[in-house]
Amino acid sequence: MTALLLSMTLCGSAAAQAWQPDFNASAFKGPASGPANEVLVLGSPHLSQLPKTFQAASLTLLNERLAVWKPQAIAIEAVSGPQCDFMRRYPARYKDSIGAYCRDTAPARLATGLDVPAATEAAEALLAAWPAAPTPAQRRRLAALFLAGGEEASALVQWLRLPEAERRAGDGLDAALVGVLVKLETRRDESLMIGALLAVRLGLERLYAMDDHTADSATGDEKAFGDALMKAWDNPATKQRTAVDKAQEGLLASAEGVLAMYRADNAPGQAALVYRSDFGAALNEPSVQRFGRQYVGYWETRNLRMAANIRGVLGMRPGQRMLVIVGASHKGYLESYLHQMHDVRIVDAASVLR
Repeated sequence: MTALLLSMTLCGSAAAQAWQPDFNASAFKGPASGPANEVLVLGSPHLSQLPKTFQAASLTLLNERLAVWKPQAIAIEAVSGPQCDFMRRYPARYKDSIGAYCRDTAPARLATGLDVPAATEAAEALLAAWPAAPTPAQRRRLAALFLAGGEEASALVQWLRLPEAERRAGDGLDAALVGVLVKLETRRDESLMIGALLAVRLGLERLYAMDDHTADSATGDEKAFGDALMKAWDNPATKQRTAVDKAQEGLLASAEGVLAMYRADNAPGQAALVYRSDFGAALNEPSVQRFGRQYVGYWETRNLRMAANIRGVLGMRPGQRMLVIVGASHKGYLESYLHQMHDVRIVDAASVLR
């Protein structure tokens, strides 16, 4: 009887794995007429974590190639002001995430008198009636609203679009907020050094924060969780990635070297290497608590919600060209998820960076 039950279980499991849905969303592409949405997902290292040999000027060639592609919208790996406002309502679950990913909007609230929801609504209303040639006062006002709404990167776009003589306090920007914007100008962050500077260069008014941390939660036994993952990550694929990262450190002083690094991070096969090193290894981690599968569940949920945020922006104005700047480990997942959307075409990053 035991053998029979085991056989039935194995057969059922094999049948479940063999079955495939008869509907594949990615096989039904449209529209029949009009432009599809084009999405270029740029996998990036987090610039804040690079050695001091890296300088902002080394991004010149990369930014030139991205500018030639002419994105009409730019999404960045940042948590939106409204999502941070939501997480602040649940500090027991999100305390650590708030500290790591959410901007302090209190100074901007003091300067503007607006909380995050009110500032977000005011910024959207201002953009809806945005003139072709906004005045410096309008740009300062919009920058202040973005800061009050928790959208620092978009505030920097407005600040940098001002003539230098107009980058001053006024129209909602007080001295404290001006200080915030001045510091943002030199912060080592790909969302700013690539995303914001490209937006200014291309005449865009804002960036779209598409990261998501609502899947974050406490893991219980954090030490056991961390130990299990570290053991899973000790594998040949991780050693290969570590060796490549070490070799790339010598490239960071030149624009040619940084472009070569981005080409490598966005090359065919890189996403599969990341999977074998990280998420695939975690998926098969053998702890009784299934820590690895908890981690993979979090990772897939986060990326699905990031993809949904991107899709939401594309849906507001169909037929646009969007650049997504994201940590390199997210690239393969976002491309895979977005490829399922009916009117989304994924652009080969390697061809743009060539």
